[in-house]
Amino acid sequence: MYAVREEVEVLKEQIKELIEKNSTLERENALLKSLSNSDQLSQLSTQVGVSQQQPPVTTAPLTAPQTAHPPQQPNVSSA
Repeated sequence: MYAVREEVEVLKEQIKELIEKNSTLERENALLKSLSNSDQLSQLSTQVGVSQQQPPVTTAPLTAPQTAHPPQQPNVSSA
């Protein structure tokens, strides 16, 4: 019984960490979407659809639209 309780506590901690990581990734995703234009988003959607059917293909990274005052690069950290 003690082992089961210990495992439940470990799982609760893992769930908490995963929820926090998910929140962070959702915020980063929203930021990246806000910095891109609709053409880039549609291109990305197309690439995602193709990559689910075929092995990944290396492509040039998407860039933010050019403006007079370029936006500051987001601080995206890998988890």
